[in-house]
Order: sequence, then structure tokens, then C-alpha cells
Amino acid sequence: MTTRATPATSVTEPDISADARPQRDGNGQRPSPNPLREGLRLDRMPEPCTMIIIGATGDLTLRKLGPALYNLMLGGFLPGEFSVVGFARREMTDDQFRDHLLEGINEYSRNRPVNAAVWDSFAQGVAYHRGEFHDPAAYQELAKRLDRLDRDRGTSGNRLFYLAVPPTLYPEIVKQLGAAGLTASGEERPEGTKRGWSRVIVEKPFGFDLVSAGKLNREINQVFDESQVYRIDHYLGKETVQNLAVFRFGNGLFEPIWNRRYIDSVQITVAETVGVEGRGEFYDQTGALRDIVQNHGLQLLTVFAMEPPVEFKAQDLRDEKVKVLRAVKPMTRSDVAANVVRGQYVSGWVEGEKVHAYRDEPEVAPDSQTETFVAMKVAIDSWRWAGVPFYIRTGKTLATRATEISVQFKRAPLALFARAGTPAIDPNILAIRIQPDEGILLRFGAKVPGQGLQIRSVNMDFRYGSSFAVDSPDAYETLLLDAMIGDPSLFTRGDEVERAWEILEPVLKAWAGGEGGALHFYAGGTWGPPAADELLERDGRQWRRP
Repeated sequence: MTTRATPATSVTEPDISADARPQRDGNGQRPSPNPLREGLRLDRMPEPCTMIIIGATGDLTLRKLGPALYNLMLGGFLPGEFSVVGFARREMTDDQFRDHLLEGINEYSRNRPVNAAVWDSFAQGVAYHRGEFHDPAAYQELAKRLDRLDRDRGTSGNRLFYLAVPPTLYPEIVKQLGAAGLTASGEERPEGTKRGWSRVIVEKPFGFDLVSAGKLNREINQVFDESQVYRIDHYLGKETVQNLAVFRFGNGLFEPIWNRRYIDSVQITVAETVGVEGRGEFYDQTGALRDIVQNHGLQLLTVFAMEPPVEFKAQDLRDEKVKVLRAVKPMTRSDVAANVVRGQYVSGWVEGEKVHAYRDEPEVAPDSQTETFVAMKVAIDSWRWAGVPFYIRTGKTLATRATEISVQFKRAPLALFARAGTPAIDPNILAIRIQPDEGILLRFGAKVPGQGLQIRSVNMDFRYGSSFAVDSPDAYETLLLDAMIGDPSLFTRGDEVERAWEILEPVLKAWAGGEGGALHFYAGGTWGPPAADELLERDGRQWRRP
């Protein structure tokens, strides 16, 4: 029996049952049942398809994938034929898997309480398939089950595979999918019909270093064509990151000053208040540079610094991002010691809670040299950005949870106000907040009311929630929908991943060889080690506090 949700009595939702779904128009598209669809980059319904979550009993499905799919169905973004198949090693029935998804939706969905009618419609397309990831027979049975779903629910052979498993399992799973004939896309079948599309989403970390990333790319591309591979970085699905392109290229006020003539420096901060949260074994082998800088940090850098694409299409956007990475100046080992600071947290207090030292975390070596904090200075050798330093920092158990890009503009050239006895005016700041309070802040100088000439910095603060009165979709909602539609704009390309690793390779090698500078310690609840502040102070700058 299908698991039922507790009915929501306070919210009226659109009826998106099969009989109520809008019919396709002459172009194969459906009119939007939801006014919030207006303004989507690709305003169309995905084709009927099945999403197969491999590793479906894990935390990612519970917290992110299940709620994202439910919210897409709730918003009218998914066709009624849409189906989900969970594939994992745990013994579980279809109904138990539905209960598992509903548990995550009830706890983590941004839309609660659950709408019973929408959940019942969604749950009808949910199934579970048990199997070992290395067992060819499990994939053969999966193929048969997917064929039955195609017939029973009209999913047309369109399949989206989501690898919600450790990256070490990617090569084996991809090989087994290929051997079972599940990766072909658009080929002629013996009965004269064409196969639907097949796509695969893989999570970070994509590789452990440059060599492993290149090897993983080759192993996946032996089975899936690059056009079928969607490497996900959920930061690129956040509203503010997407809005950055609109902000830059759609406003005549900012595009002319987005260059070395007007911008003094740029800071990218990805700050977390949490520690390793029980992932000590994984984190002690990974560290902040691999976990955050290689993907989130460098991705934010590319979106901020890229040139205007010819069109807002995937190939053009990703070409421009790769150009930015290619222009990042390579580091020597002496550059690493001078321009990169690594730190590790010790005990302290975060938001009133006591935190233990990193080395006291379960499954962490007592003499671990793994960094939980990184601050680094990079340069982009391009016409637009020559001479503009980019500072990237990330860390765990910091004072505030915040992700933002902060732009410091050059000071006004005249000493006009100094001659009038007014202290130096703070530089103008543009802060692009990505989380938790998505928005954009502009700081500028203004005269204080009253006699005399006193100047104070004031803020103009735009926030998404208050300005649009619309709850922004979770990043996974955006990215899953794009993958179903076949738009890879917000996903990373293979050459992009390898170039990001290439940039960081000198840092990893310097640290491994003991030539990258000391490991600095910082108390939990602070903004990292003093050496990170000194990195900017040497340049006459300071970190912005989000």
C-alpha cells in the first residue's frame, strides 16, 4: 500500500494528478500550471523519465534528493509519468523506501506540511531495487525493471542515474551500467524504436588529485559520452550564483566597472560553523583544500571573473569558465609558502556550544596534519584582471556560517575630503551573499546629517526573501530539473575539473613535501589563524566579516 502523508489544511496546492495535468502544445511543451515557473531559463516540462538513485538509502537521498524531487512535483515542474527507483544494498521493500523518502521530506523539505494529494501522486512512481553494486545480475534485473516501468508508466526509456555513493565506487558502477546496456542514448532498437536518453550525475569530490581526476574522467567516458555526464556542484544551483551573471551582464551600472581599473581586490569566503560531523575518517583523508576550494571556491571564482558568453548556453558558459581557470597564474613552491595559509581548529566555542579540537574527533589521527582551514591568494593573468588579487578562504568551526563574494573597489583618487579635515573614507564594498541570507549588499560613503562634514559608510541591502516574497528553490531542485531537461550549464565539464586540480597541484605537492609552510592552529568560533589575517595585511587589506 502506498504510504500516505498527513494532509495539509493550511495551504492550497495545485492539482497535478494525471487527469489534471495540462496537455502538451504543438511544440511538445506543456503550459505552466504554476506562475512561479515564469522566468525559468528553460521554461518547459522535462520529458517523462525515471531517476535511478544508486545508493538511495544514504543521507544524501534523505536530506536532499527526496525533498528536492517532492518540491519539484509540488511546484508542477515534473510530468505525472515521472518515476524514482532506489538502488542500494540494504534489504527494503517498495513501501519501506517510500517511507524513507517521506521521512526525509517531512523533516527537510522547505515546503511543509506535506501535501497528501501531491505525495500520493509522487509515491505511485516510487520503487526500490536491492542489489550489490559489483553484481552484474543486479544490473540486469534493474534493466528489466526499468523496461517494465517504461511500459507501465510511459517513461519512454529516459533514464537519469544519480550516483549517491562514495566516488571510489563510480568506476565499477559505471562499468556495470554499461555492461547491462543501460547507458545507450538515442540508438535504434531491434524493434525499430529509438532508445530514450541516458544521463548520469556524479557528486564531488571528483578525484583526489589531478592524476585521479583524469583517470576517473577516462573511466566514465569509456561508458558515457561527455554530453551525458553531469558533475554536480550544488553551489552553482544557488539563486545568488545564478543571479551573478544577470547582475553583471544585465546592468549597465556594473559591467563597465567589473575590471582591474575599478576593482581593488576580491574575497571569496566559504565559512562553516560545524566541525567534521562524524565524518572524521573521510575528512582526515581529504581536508579543506580538496573538500571546498577545488570545487566550490574555484567555481565561484570562475562565475565571478568570466567574460560575457556569446549566448547563455551550456557550451558558451562553460567555455568562459574554463578560460578563467586557464588564466590563473601557476604557483611555485615558494608561492605556496607565501600565499597559502593552512590551519586546523582546536577546542573553542561556536554559537554558545563547546567544540572539541579536530584531533579529538572520532577517526582522526591524534597527530593529524590535515587542514580544516585554508586561505590563499591567487592571480588571474588576463586583460580584465591583471593585478587584482583574489583571496579565497574556507574553514570549519568558524565564527559565522556564511558564503559570499566580497568586491572591494578602489578608493576615489582625490584627497578632497582629507583637506577638509575628514578622515579617510572606507572603500566601497559590494558583497554578494550566497548563503544563508541570499542577497547583495552595497556599501558607500554618505554625509552624516548636521553641521560640519562627517562621512560614514552606509549599506544598501537587497535580500531575495523580502524583495520577491518567494521561497527560493533549493539548489538540488534547480540542478535535478536541469539534468532532466538536458541543460548542463550549471554542471562542471571534465576539462574544467582537471584544470581546477592542476591549479591546486603545487599546493598539495608542497604540503606533502613539507615545503608549504607551517600548520597553524585556531580556536573554534574564531575566524581562523592570525596568519590568515597577515596574508591580507601584507597587502594593506583586511578580511571582510560577513
